[in-house]
Amino acid sequence: MNAADRLEKPIQHHDPDGHPKGLLAGLSERLARTRQSIVGQVQSLIGRRPVLDAEFFDELEAILLQADVGVNTTMRLLSGLSRSLKEGGQGKALSGEDVLKRLKEQIVAVLGPPEPLGKAVEGPTVIMVVGVNGTGKTTTVGKLCHRFRKYGAEVILGATDTFRAAAIDQLEIWGKRAGARVIRHEEGADPAAVAYDACQAAKARGVDYVILDTAGRLHTHVNLMRELEKVKRVVEREVPGAPHEVLLALDATSGQNGLSQATTFKEAVEVTGIALTKLDGTAKGGIILAIRDSLGIPVKLIGIGEGIEDLRGFDPKEFVDAIFHTQDT
Repeated sequence: MNAADRLEKPIQHHDPDGHPKGLLAGLSERLARTRQSIVGQVQSLIGRRPVLDAEFFDELEAILLQADVGVNTTMRLLSGLSRSLKEGGQGKALSGEDVLKRLKEQIVAVLGPPEPLGKAVEGPTVIMVVGVNGTGKTTTVGKLCHRFRKYGAEVILGATDTFRAAAIDQLEIWGKRAGARVIRHEEGADPAAVAYDACQAAKARGVDYVILDTAGRLHTHVNLMRELEKVKRVVEREVPGAPHEVLLALDATSGQNGLSQATTFKEAVEVTGIALTKLDGTAKGGIILAIRDSLGIPVKLIGIGEGIEDLRGFDPKEFVDAIFHTQDT
């Protein structure tokens, strides 16, 4: 089993429900604000309105919208929940547990199955991390590098954010922490040239992963988005099948603005997945559903804290279990 395979299948001890021991409780704790904004509010609604009438669904709609689930996705959830409740009721009174169980099922259905990070069939796997300023791109790159290194993979980091010397220095620090080489040029250099050198070094050294930390840019800056497209073209030319992932680092606290960012970046560089950061600090975790449902872009990584281990692969069922954890214990 090679390093990449070990990464996908780390050895863990599980509880009776199939979750790694301590993982569910730990994740649930980190998602406390999101859980309260959705499950806590729904519990309160059930207590106030035990009858599942039009007023109940109006209030439930408001709860989901306030959690940034988005209009279209909220309508889809409500429609599916209503249908499920009618089919499951069969003339009997439904309990609050029935409602929560069926809402949970609808959310899992919207998120779909987990989608792991893509890997190259042979040669280096190239991952571009893109996004606007302040979303935690460089931190995500560093934590992802640590994750790969933890399972024995060799990694090269490409400092393609050449606009800020501080960004290059920050990536150097992450490289030293994780034991990964950093390819860098001087401040103001061509980002595409850095990407080229990183790919060449990876091929020459037989490296498993190349992670490119790109400069933050507003999704409305046309010239900067074109520069990002140039970096992508260079990577495509130098490594067959690359980039194998284009991850959009998205701040979970950005709410619906994050949906606009995702739309524009998807058009420019064909975003393949979302790295959702700062999920532990928001009550708006419903944005995960909106992005998946509206754009078809899967969330592949979630950041749930500031520690180096606080970036993990996104498993939709695990995520929903953690949000509904108080009902499952």
